[in-house]
Amino acid sequence: MVKTKVTALISIALLLCSCSHSFRWAKFSIDGHRTGVTVPNAVNVKEALGVVEDGVYKAPNGKEFKGGVTPKVASLLIDVQPSMARLKEVVAYAPEPMVSARPEGKLGNFIVDHLFADVSALASASGRTVDLAITNMGGIRVDIAAGDVLLDDIVAMLPFRNYLCYVQIPGSEVRNAFEHMAKNGLQCISGARIVVKDHKLISAEVGGEPLDDGRLYGVATIDFLLDGGDGFKLARGAQDYMITDIKIGDAILADIRALTAEGKPLEYFTDGRVSIQED
Repeated sequence: MVKTKVTALISIALLLCSCSHSFRWAKFSIDGHRTGVTVPNAVNVKEALGVVEDGVYKAPNGKEFKGGVTPKVASLLIDVQPSMARLKEVVAYAPEPMVSARPEGKLGNFIVDHLFADVSALASASGRTVDLAITNMGGIRVDIAAGDVLLDDIVAMLPFRNYLCYVQIPGSEVRNAFEHMAKNGLQCISGARIVVKDHKLISAEVGGEPLDDGRLYGVATIDFLLDGGDGFKLARGAQDYMITDIKIGDAILADIRALTAEGKPLEYFTDGRVSIQED
């Protein structure tokens, strides 16, 4: 009994001691405002990241950090840059940020519209026609900042091994996919327009016409969404399908390189293809 009481008193004392300290947290944007650090390309590592000399980290804005882990971490980051030089290739220029957002964003629209075009080109060789495209926002891992766009940015944006696909399914299955989006989270679509209210599908069009449950539609997508990815089963009820060996990241990179070769910037638009109806 005595031992129990002593243990209880010690526990209370420790609890009181732990409550005597308060912590305050501050949130900062990762924008280099403390050090002047920016994302390096293949040739400006010193200017972008700073240098470490005699155990002192000298940041790009002139601040110096002595002792602690900062110089060690900075050294690791700087020393690894030569091995990452390939990824630091500038592949495009974005005049403004491109963001993946709900109900729609410029980046998501860019990716899914090019998915539509890329799969259409592949499908046409075998007489197939694409009517719409669907891909998931979860596959887009980072946004594109304004300025030079590096190969590293594109690899980080679409890092998964998701392959371009074509699937021909009834309009009823397309509707199921749209209803799933309305209920669980809007995704990227092309060639279609949907209106959602209170997480329910209000209307859907494909190619400017009302979605016909009895018609067959050619859908450009990725293999991840064919049988369960993010809750989608786009292969359900399929009358025809084609799975390519082309990853979506590689296809979009090729599209971006083509724009740059034409002297065009990386930019895009929203057009109200997905809208949420308010009360």
